[in-house]
Amino acid sequence: MLTRIKALCGELRRSEQKVADLVLEHPSSVVGASIAAIAKGAGVSEPTVIRFCRAVGCAGFQDFKLRLAGSLASDIPYISSGVNVADTAGDLSTKLFDRAIATLVQARNHLNADGVEQAIDLLAAAPRIEFYGHGASGMVAQDAQHKFFRLGVPTIAYSDAHTHSMSASILPADSVVVAISHTGRSADLLRSAELALTAGARVVSITACGSPLALISTVALYADVNEDTDTYTPMTSRIAHLTICDILAVGVALRRGPELAASLERTKRTLADKRLHEGTEN
Repeated sequence: MLTRIKALCGELRRSEQKVADLVLEHPSSVVGASIAAIAKGAGVSEPTVIRFCRAVGCAGFQDFKLRLAGSLASDIPYISSGVNVADTAGDLSTKLFDRAIATLVQARNHLNADGVEQAIDLLAAAPRIEFYGHGASGMVAQDAQHKFFRLGVPTIAYSDAHTHSMSASILPADSVVVAISHTGRSADLLRSAELALTAGARVVSITACGSPLALISTVALYADVNEDTDTYTPMTSRIAHLTICDILAVGVALRRGPELAASLERTKRTLADKRLHEGTEN
């Protein structure tokens, strides 16, 4: 929950931001406080506190407090130690592995199981699946397409805005676009998602809670993780995105049942034929 609030900072109204600042500074105190106490502490009205709760994705004040309490109980501390030129290879390994592990645990704790179930339902029934993403998210889209094409459904991945906008506009009804974006604020990606929806397709997004992309999606899977901006460090959000795509692919494979098993077995045999066996001379 704290990660989600941090991700929304800058998008909240000024009065709501005052509530956010109070929550981020004193989360444990807020859990046990009344709405009146929070309003007084932030210097805002009680209706503003309620609007803040809804702005961060909660049904109301009590729902917010329950989620915040659960978040404080389950979250692990974020590994924020940055890399520097004096680090040894061992230091780098420890820091980057710790950061990746923290990211995955954080994403797991925030992922909504109902949303995942809905996304799997849509993907399992889709006549066509397209993956859209830019930059690092484009690499995630390519990886997801590589997993899904083996499941017996036409798939493709696009990272070029012009191409995915054209494709989105002519998608068959009930097709699914999986739109991947850490910020959820790419104008080109938003436009293609809107075109896909207009064509009768569905949009499953892997993005930040409360982002423009999340708000227009049929199903939004929130990957709210602390993103480190260290110059030497790759985006850790992509690790969470890759894992969520893995979850969706395995879920669709299980949903499709025994009829998919023979196809996957043929694929496995094909790959086996490409490998050198022991004893093969170079």
